[in-house]
Amino acid sequence: MAYDPDIVETDIPARLDRLPWGRFHNLVVAALGITWILDGLEVTLAGALAGALKESPVLRFSNVDIGLASSAYLAGAVLGALFFGWLTDRLGRKKLFFITLAVYLTATAATAFTWNIWTFALCRFVTGAGIGGEYAAINSTIQELIPARMRGWTDLVINGSFWIGAAIGAAGSIVLLDPAFIDPDKGWRLAFLIGAALALIIFFMRLWIPESPRWLMTHGRAAEAHAVIAGIESRFAGLPPAAGLPRVRLRMRRSTPLGEVAHTLLHRYRQRTLVGLSLMASQAFFYNAIFFTYALILTDFYGVPANNVGWYLLPFAAGNFLGPVLIGRLFDTIGRRVMIAVTYITSGVLLAATGYLFMEDLISAETQTLCWMTIFFFASAAASSAYLTVSENFPLEIRALAIAFFYAVGTGVGGVAGPWLFGVLIDTGSRVSVFGGYLLGAVLMVAGGLVAWRFGVNAERQPLETVARPLTFID
Repeated sequence: MAYDPDIVETDIPARLDRLPWGRFHNLVVAALGITWILDGLEVTLAGALAGALKESPVLRFSNVDIGLASSAYLAGAVLGALFFGWLTDRLGRKKLFFITLAVYLTATAATAFTWNIWTFALCRFVTGAGIGGEYAAINSTIQELIPARMRGWTDLVINGSFWIGAAIGAAGSIVLLDPAFIDPDKGWRLAFLIGAALALIIFFMRLWIPESPRWLMTHGRAAEAHAVIAGIESRFAGLPPAAGLPRVRLRMRRSTPLGEVAHTLLHRYRQRTLVGLSLMASQAFFYNAIFFTYALILTDFYGVPANNVGWYLLPFAAGNFLGPVLIGRLFDTIGRRVMIAVTYITSGVLLAATGYLFMEDLISAETQTLCWMTIFFFASAAASSAYLTVSENFPLEIRALAIAFFYAVGTGVGGVAGPWLFGVLIDTGSRVSVFGGYLLGAVLMVAGGLVAWRFGVNAERQPLETVARPLTFID
């Protein structure tokens, strides 16, 4: 057989999957999880600050304005995910880490100096674009650096760390909106500046994260890929030689044509695309519609002062974080299909029941918060599993763009309209109207769970190259 310089035979995937859990993986979890903490901080501040934005003598937002700004953030995240996801597959995971973080840092700092709904919405749009780009780059890296046997739990925990940021944002809002500490009209501005400061810290934390050797080996940079994997292996004392491990043969390429991307998603993996869209759209509506407007429910229906909203968000965030941590390992043991279906359907049923109690005015702000804790214990694991599904079920060459596509379409269909719709429903002052919105979210979650049960892939403990063969694979 003639030598072909464009063909590489490598054992890099097997070498990554054989690694025991070690300090390297802990650092990956910390460095990537802190981005979700940042996102949780950002989103929670926007929700917790809703009352302050309405009371601001400069902004004087209405409930519809709050919903519009939230939708602007999500719209930016949609477009940012698509654009930066495309770049991530072309330029690499690591380079996009810094580009998207710089976009976020600049925009969230600028939010602190806005003066009306249009400047605020514009800054929220650009902030969302930066965060949207982060989803593609980071979820790709999680999949490609973490051993297969722990990939599910790790992915869920990293995505679930969003709620650590949510708790920080909730606690911060309690202080920043307390007139005894600071003028509330300055407090909300300071809150956004804090987000920018944290992003600057993350910028330096990422310097040590290596480029994905899986990405390098498919982009004509085999020598760099082997240097990276050798560097990772050097962190593990007593690791046996990498002899006799399974190897794959790939044809290197610089990029994948968009036509081939479309064919892969719409024809080759049509069933997986249906599952990905169902999971992403249903969880996006469920989360964004409810979470972005939770502060409005507390202030408008329960009379909770705006500066006390953070106290109610803290237990809500705790339930969301504990879900992936405590039941995440079941996604690697019991399996993906079963656990995705269980968490989605359970979330939907509990939301419908809680929504009915809310409509009948049978629960207080405190008991409703306890209900939310229970619902989102399961819903958080469900939402994280949606990102896990779309990031491991498609080939390496289009992984980042696939994540971006599902995030963008799912959020565009299920998320962008959600906050605006709930803002309108809350403005009616009718509990029946709000219950209608809750019921819609519940139905979508149950439907997503049923689709996953019927068409989902059993990807637990399987190498990525087995779950989805690379497009450049050579037999």
